[in-house]
Amino acid sequence: MPGRRCGLSAALALGFAALAAAPAAAQPYPTRPIRMVVPFTPGGPVDVAARIISQHLPHVLGQSAIIENRAGAAGALGARMVASADPDGYTLLWGNISTLVVLPAVTNNRDYDPAKVFVPVAKVSQNHEVLVVRAAFGIRSVEELVAFAKANPGKLNYGSAGNGNATNLATELFKLRTATDIVHVPYKGAADAVTALLGGQVQMFIGDIAGVLPFLQAGTLRALAVSSERRNPMVPDVPTMAESGVPDYAVSTYIGVVAPAGTPAGIVARLNSAINDSLRAPDVAAAFARLGAELQPGSPQEFAAFLATETKKWTEVARTADIRID
Repeated sequence: MPGRRCGLSAALALGFAALAAAPAAAQPYPTRPIRMVVPFTPGGPVDVAARIISQHLPHVLGQSAIIENRAGAAGALGARMVASADPDGYTLLWGNISTLVVLPAVTNNRDYDPAKVFVPVAKVSQNHEVLVVRAAFGIRSVEELVAFAKANPGKLNYGSAGNGNATNLATELFKLRTATDIVHVPYKGAADAVTALLGGQVQMFIGDIAGVLPFLQAGTLRALAVSSERRNPMVPDVPTMAESGVPDYAVSTYIGVVAPAGTPAGIVARLNSAINDSLRAPDVAAAFARLGAELQPGSPQEFAAFLATETKKWTEVARTADIRID
């Protein structure tokens, strides 16, 4: 009997221990603040988008979302830091077209492959580009620009926000689709490229609509075409590239959230739901509208498929145009 009582006591003790541990193990995610890494300096489009959503997420998740700016190496520094973080849902990356698609397409650093080191969580927003020229240049349409470029090969210059930047690849795609010879002049950022355009150092620039809108409104720059498949409400009178005779040309810049590879599917689904709920909030939608951004709620699987298509597209453009950076 004593032996049986001892065995029964041990079994009961183990049972009580298991019951005590069960609530802790079953605690719903999240149980502490979430770190959201922005791989760029404060004030840029990705940072602003992250801060808009981070103010709303606590209402949905019950935990604060802390923004951490880790700029450097065109976004690769912060991206690599998140890729090496624990896949527990508490460290996320706010990525964009550069960090998630363009950077790996134009570099030889095979140790950074977003498709392998991240799991897509949610696409947040999307912007489109616009082809602009200086108003004093006299060109009034894409057709006129292409005709001028073909009559003067190598004599037109275009500005970009840097070698391997999305603005660089967007214009190289334009060159491929129109069979034109236009010289690339890289700058340290989009603002510098627009300044050069205004000063006549370059003759064209393809960049974010919101970034050049003040110059369009002032009449110093002229918009020739938008990169979207449909006309953009910010510049409703500007035709699309397709309407302007440029086939198979659609370019968007986008922002989305990814987590380290290996993050449990349940946590990814919880984050996706929370971000999508935030995007449906009227104040969030209004804030993004002021940035000229289209909200893009959807599933992790849809975001993954989108990134796969984009990666293939821009890798082919970079290879064809022979764009490589160290």
